[in-house]
Amino acid sequence: MNRSEFLKTLGLATAGAIASPYILPSGRLFASTGSRAVNHVVVCLFAGGVRNFESVQMIDGNLMPSMLQGSAGISPDIAAGIASLPSSPLGQPLQQYGTLYKEFRFGEGPTGHYSAHQVALTGRYADTNLNLRESPKWPTMFELYRKHSSPVKNALNAWWISNQLGPYPYLNYSSYEGYGSLYGANYMQPTSFYQPSTAQALGNMRAYTAGQRTSRDKVRDFLDKNFNSGYNPNDAGVINTTTEADLLRDFHAATLAGVQSGLYVDPWAIGAPNMNNDLYCMFFAEKVIQQFKPELLVVNMTDVDICHFDFTRYADALHKADYAVAHLWNTIQNTPGMANDTVLIVVPEHGRNQMPNTVIDGFGRYAIDHTAIDGSGDQMSREIFCLVVGPPNIVRQNQVISQVRGESIDVVPTVARLLGFDSDIPVGVRPPGQYLGDALI
Repeated sequence: MNRSEFLKTLGLATAGAIASPYILPSGRLFASTGSRAVNHVVVCLFAGGVRNFESVQMIDGNLMPSMLQGSAGISPDIAAGIASLPSSPLGQPLQQYGTLYKEFRFGEGPTGHYSAHQVALTGRYADTNLNLRESPKWPTMFELYRKHSSPVKNALNAWWISNQLGPYPYLNYSSYEGYGSLYGANYMQPTSFYQPSTAQALGNMRAYTAGQRTSRDKVRDFLDKNFNSGYNPNDAGVINTTTEADLLRDFHAATLAGVQSGLYVDPWAIGAPNMNNDLYCMFFAEKVIQQFKPELLVVNMTDVDICHFDFTRYADALHKADYAVAHLWNTIQNTPGMANDTVLIVVPEHGRNQMPNTVIDGFGRYAIDHTAIDGSGDQMSREIFCLVVGPPNIVRQNQVISQVRGESIDVVPTVARLLGFDSDIPVGVRPPGQYLGDALI
C-alpha cells in the first residue's frame, strides 16, 4: 500500500491533499560558489507537442501573436475554428523582451510527452526503456536547485505544476542516491484538484488547536518515516514543517473556496468557454506566483496534443497557449518581488511530424502525430523553438537566433546558471548540456 492509499484508508483526506513534498533538508553538503543573475526562474513546457510550422515559421499565419512578432493573417479555414481572444496584455510581442531561438532541438530519444518532459527537467536525454511509473534516474532541476543552493531552499520556493496528472508527479524528484523526495518540489495539478466536487469536500479545511496539531504532527511524522520513496534507504520521505503546512492549507482552502463560489469560472474575463485546461493551469500557476513568489517554478500545457485527432482544435489550443504565456509574464511583472527579477524560459517539450496521419477534421485538415524514436521516424518531431525573456540587464532583448542552436538538455544548465548553483553541482551529477549564453548578457 502506498502513502496516498494509506491516507485515504485512515480518512486523512485533508492531510493528504496538502502533503506535497515541501520539506527542509537537514544541512548542506556543498559550499556555494556561484552568483545569481536573478532570484526567480519560471520554465514553461509549452503546449504538448508543437510543430515549428505552426509556431515560429508561421506557415498558416501567426497563431501566436502574443508571443511572436509576425504577420497576423491566419488561413481562413483555421481562423474559422479558433477562439476570439482579447489583445495580448503585453505592450508588444513577448519575443521583444528577450531572445528567440527559432531552431532549437530535441536531440535524442523518443519524442513522447513523458520522456521529453523528463529531458527538460533533468537535462539528460532518455532512452526507449523509460518506465512511466518510475521517477527519473537522474536528479531533476528541483533537486539540484534545492540541494545546491545556499542557503538551502525549502520547497515553497520550488513548484512543479502540470495540466495533466498521469505520470507527471513522478518528475518531481529522482531515484538518484543522495537526492530524492527530500529535495523535491511542491507538486500541484490544478485542473484535477481544483474542481467543484473537490471544493465541496475540502473547501472548509479545519484549523487545528495546539493539542490537535500535536496529535496531527505525530501521525504525519509516523507516515513520513514509514512511507519513503522506495529508492534510497537513507531517504526518510517527506518531512513537513508545521508552519509551511499551515501556509499551504490556507492557500488551498482559499483557492478551493474561490472555486466553490464560482469566482474562477472566467478569471481572465476572456469568456468562460475559452478557458480550457491550459489556461486554468496557468491561472493557478499565477496564484502560486502571487502567494509564494517561488524562486523556481515549472508549468506545462498539454491541450495542443489534440493534434493527433483534430488539426484545427490544435491550432485553437496553440492560440490559447500563446495568450496564456503572455498573461503569465504580465502577472510576473505585476507581482512585487518577482517583477524585473525573473527570467522566463518557454520551450515545447518536442515537436510534431512533417507528414500527417489519416485523420481529417471538419475543416479538411489532416491530423499530425509525433514519432521520432532513436533516429527513426519523422525528424521534424525534434524541431522546436525556445524563448528566453527577462530583465534587459540579464537577457538580450529582441534578439532572434535563426540558425540551429541549443537543445532541450540546455534548459537545466541555464536555470542553474541563472540561480547561481551551477558550479556547486558535483561533476558526476552535472547535466551534460550548456547554458544558453547567446541569450544572456
